[in-house]
Amino acid sequence: MWEWFAREVAEAGKLRLFCFFVLFLCTFLFIRISVRMIRKQVRWWPGNVTPGGMHIHHVVFGLVFMCLGGIGGLAVHDGRSFAAGVTAALFGVGTALVLDEFALVLHLDDVYWTEQGRFSVDTVFMAIALCGLGLVGVSPLEIGEALASDSLLDGGVIVGANILFAVITLLKGKVWTGLVGIYLTPLALVGAVRLGRPGSPWARWRYRDGSRKLRRAERREQKIREPVERFKRTVQDLVAGRPSG
Repeated sequence: MWEWFAREVAEAGKLRLFCFFVLFLCTFLFIRISVRMIRKQVRWWPGNVTPGGMHIHHVVFGLVFMCLGGIGGLAVHDGRSFAAGVTAALFGVGTALVLDEFALVLHLDDVYWTEQGRFSVDTVFMAIALCGLGLVGVSPLEIGEALASDSLLDGGVIVGANILFAVITLLKGKVWTGLVGIYLTPLALVGAVRLGRPGSPWARWRYRDGSRKLRRAERREQKIREPVERFKRTVQDLVAGRPSG
């Protein structure tokens, strides 16, 4: 195991990303267990941090950890050193705490246990997916292939095409496909070619009311998207807890 770690992580220059990913995942799972225990009012579990009666959300602690890990990491030049791993781990802890309350920051309101709070879980799942892809060596926007190209023009075309595919996919309302497609170009290409979701910017611009394309998009939303959303919500409730109401 140590030989694999040294070869695939340390020597490959992924120590910081590995430490970030592991602590990010562990912190998210821990904080979700903690808030669910607090929600159930388990007596032996430490409650909220409320000095002087003021509830301090864990996003505040997350910002502190991000500053410590980020600023400390900038001062570390050796990416394979112990200090590099520690600072990356601190940054991962802070990022998990911040993204877990991302919806709260976005709405500037305590929506943690509401339907709007699901957006925080979506954001964390997306961060885990993108970080995992980077850890296994997938290059975003095919930048690795572009840098290996002998021609600057060819490299620019590769990166530009991938950005175009991802942007079109996002405009079609396919957020997961577009963001993951930044790392997996074929996925972004498929998302860019297929129909946009009803209500997306692309659908508003390109699909007239009552048009065949809009009707097809609506049928596809009902047959495919809605079952996927129900499954995703089930997984969210299992991992992060069910919203109130």
